[in-house]
Amino acid sequence: MDGNSQPKPGADVWTLPLETLDPSQAELFQSGAQHEWFRRLRQESPVHYTPASMFGPYWSITRFDDIMAVDSNHEVFSSNRDIVIGDNPEGFAPPMFIAMDPPRHDVQRKVVSPAVAPNHLADLERLIRERVGVILDKLPVGETFNWVDLVSIELTTQMRATLFDFPWEDRRLLPYWSDVTTTSETVGIAVDMAERERVLGECLTYFTRLWHERAAAPPKFDFISLLAHAPETRGMVDDPMEFLGNLMLLIVGGNDTTRNSITGGVVALNQFPAEYEKLKADPSLIPSMVPEIIRWQTPLAHMRRTATRDVEFQGKSIRKGDRVVMWYVSGNRDDSVIDEPDRFIIDRQRPRHHMSFGFGIHRCMGNRVAELQLRIVWEEILRRFSHVEVVGPPVCVLSNFVQGYSDLPVQLHV
Repeated sequence: MDGNSQPKPGADVWTLPLETLDPSQAELFQSGAQHEWFRRLRQESPVHYTPASMFGPYWSITRFDDIMAVDSNHEVFSSNRDIVIGDNPEGFAPPMFIAMDPPRHDVQRKVVSPAVAPNHLADLERLIRERVGVILDKLPVGETFNWVDLVSIELTTQMRATLFDFPWEDRRLLPYWSDVTTTSETVGIAVDMAERERVLGECLTYFTRLWHERAAAPPKFDFISLLAHAPETRGMVDDPMEFLGNLMLLIVGGNDTTRNSITGGVVALNQFPAEYEKLKADPSLIPSMVPEIIRWQTPLAHMRRTATRDVEFQGKSIRKGDRVVMWYVSGNRDDSVIDEPDRFIIDRQRPRHHMSFGFGIHRCMGNRVAELQLRIVWEEILRRFSHVEVVGPPVCVLSNFVQGYSDLPVQLHV
C-alpha cells in the first residue's frame, strides 16, 4: 500500500481499519478532522505504526505521558537532522540547533538564549505594550477585516524584527521567509521545492550582510550579534547551510507559533462565548487564559524524533532508524491527563499543564516571550473593545506541522 491508498480525511475514522490510519495527512488539519482521528488513536492504539504514507513508515505517539517520555529521552529518540515528519531533501537540509543533539545543541542554544532571557522581559514588555497599542488603535471599528494580517502577523513581525534588530522597513520579509520555510513537502504541502530553496537563499544573502555588519560593530543582544560575537558560533557564517538552518529556526520559532496563538485566542473565545463573558467580567483571568490558548490551539502539531537503537516502548518494538512522531496536538487533548480537554476553559486549575512548548532539552526557548505577547494583547484589547466578533469561518493553513490560520474575518465593537 502506498500513501495514495490511505483513507482520506473525510472518512469516518471510527469505521476504518486501525492499521490503515495515517494522521500525517495535511488535509486533516486544514479541515479540523484531526482531533477525532487522534481521539481514536489514543483510545485504541496510542503507540501506532503507519506502514505507508507520503513520508514513508512512522510511529505516532499520541498520549500525553508517552509524548513526554519520548521528548525527554534524547539519547534514544534523537532530533538529529529532521524534526518534522518528512525528511529534508538530499542536498538541502540546513542544520539547526533544534535538530541537533547535545553537546552541539547546547552550545548553540546557549549563545542565542540571552535575547529572550527573563531579565529582558521588563524591557520587552514596555516595547510590546507600546506596539500593541499602536496596532489596535489603527484597526477599523465596525468594519470586517482579516485579524490574521492586521494584528497577528503585524505584531509578531514587529517582535521578530526587534529580536533580530532587523531593518524596520523590510520587516515583512520575516513572515514571508517564515511561510516559505514551513511550506514544504516535508509537512504534506505540494510545493516547488527548488523555488523554496531559491527564496531561502535570498534570506541567507540578506542575513549574511547583517552578520558582517554586526560582527564589525560592538556586541548587542539581538540574535545575529550574539551569534557573530560568541566564540562558539562566530564562525557559523562560514557554513552557509548551518547559518541558514538557525535563521529558519529563529524566524519560525517566534513567528508562526505566537501568530497563530493570537488568532486562536479570538477563535476560541468566539466558540466558547461563556468564557468570553467570564473574561470581560474578570480581566485578572488573562494570565491563566494565555496558557489555555496555547494548549487549545497547539500551534505546532508535532515534532519528530528518530530512534537511535532498537527499543521496546509501551509494548511496541521500535527499531533503530524508525521515525517517531510526537503529536503534541493529541497530547493536549488527552482526557486522561487534562479534564474536558476539548473545552476552552480560561480559569483551569493547572493551565500550564500542556505540551505546546515541548519537554526536555528542546523545550521552547522563547516560551515566556510568547506568553508575554499574548497577555499584553488581551489586556489592551479589553481596554479598547467590548467584543472581537468572528463574522466568518476561519481559514486554516494546509500543514501537518503548523496549526495556523491565513484568514479570520472579524468586526470590532466598542
